[in-house]
Amino acid sequence: MFHFTESEEQRRMLDKATEIMDKYVFPNEKYMVPHRGLPDEILKPLQQIVKDNGLWAAHLPKEYGGMGMGFVSLGLLSEVIGQSPIGPYSFGSMAPDAGNGEILVHAATEEQKEKYLRPLANYEIRSCFAMTEPEVSGSDPRTLQGTAVKDGDEWVINAHKWYTTGAEGAAFAIAMVVTDPAADPYNRTSLFIVDTDNPGFEIVREVPVLGDHYVGGHCEVRFSNCRIPEKNMLGRRGEGFKLAQLRLGPGRITHAMRWIGVARRSLNEMIAYSLTKKDGNKTLADSQIIQNYIADSEAEIQASRLLTLHAAWKMDQGDEARKEVSLIKFYGAQVLNNVIDRAIQTLGMYGLTPNTPLEGLYREARAARIYDGADEVHRMVVARHVLKEYQAKERLNEPAAVPK
Repeated sequence: MFHFTESEEQRRMLDKATEIMDKYVFPNEKYMVPHRGLPDEILKPLQQIVKDNGLWAAHLPKEYGGMGMGFVSLGLLSEVIGQSPIGPYSFGSMAPDAGNGEILVHAATEEQKEKYLRPLANYEIRSCFAMTEPEVSGSDPRTLQGTAVKDGDEWVINAHKWYTTGAEGAAFAIAMVVTDPAADPYNRTSLFIVDTDNPGFEIVREVPVLGDHYVGGHCEVRFSNCRIPEKNMLGRRGEGFKLAQLRLGPGRITHAMRWIGVARRSLNEMIAYSLTKKDGNKTLADSQIIQNYIADSEAEIQASRLLTLHAAWKMDQGDEARKEVSLIKFYGAQVLNNVIDRAIQTLGMYGLTPNTPLEGLYREARAARIYDGADEVHRMVVARHVLKEYQAKERLNEPAAVPK
């Protein structure tokens, strides 16, 4: 059934997470290094506080040190910890490690789980996901050109990848490459675990991008005659597309709720400034324009939040919720950009300085409309689902033939 009240367990979780964010996470944002995050001497104690409070790695099963919670609870927690760029790192649910962990839970052998999943889950190591290629559409993995060819008891990978988030400093990559070129588009690819100290793995460069919050940068990498043992395949041959989807649904729930947290933080910055900034004898908050900014932002945040929690609820019921997940992806990204933009407009030039978190959040927010599928792709997915649903309903409502 639907209801809009957190359970007692969820409320305790959110209260404790909020306390940790206020007391430990927000005060340490000033120590963040672009594309490198927090120094270990600051991050590790923060992570231990989270672990001691039982809030570590909400996306993972308890047997791997996580919280083993459903999608609604995961979303609610993501809204709190996502307010800060260092929040997900402090709570062990950062991308791309969270998505890679989910793939390993579902598809890895026991040997692979012991070697890669357990240290990843404990943040002893980091990982990256190598899928996007510069020569083909980044939103359509069915067009990938990188290959893996079987040679005895090894696979030989040759591929050119870029925007591989977190590659610098990662211990291993999960690479998505073509293993069956003649197969249908959904069964052409497979996933492989590649240790980054493999001589066939090369980080060409960190690609400069707008924003600087992701640890390890966004890198161009090459796999050149990269030989890996047969046992490093994840899942079965031809399951690359299917397995890659495992990281996208949950990932989009956490992204969308994290964006809501960022939007709420930005709205609060706008409100606080407007209540204190004088315009003659009045404050900015007395202006109808600013009041419209606040009202529009509140409406959009509430709408995005309810859409996202509905998608999470459907996933908790076992539904893939593909239409709903695509809906929150493009709508949530737009709301995020809208709210931060209004906040900066309210603060004026002050909003463009690092004296508030807005300028950094704004630079990071623009990418939300592109990664994990561009807005246009998700709009297409939603439209196709709606058209199919309408056509199916129309067929059911067709009048019966009149007998002659």
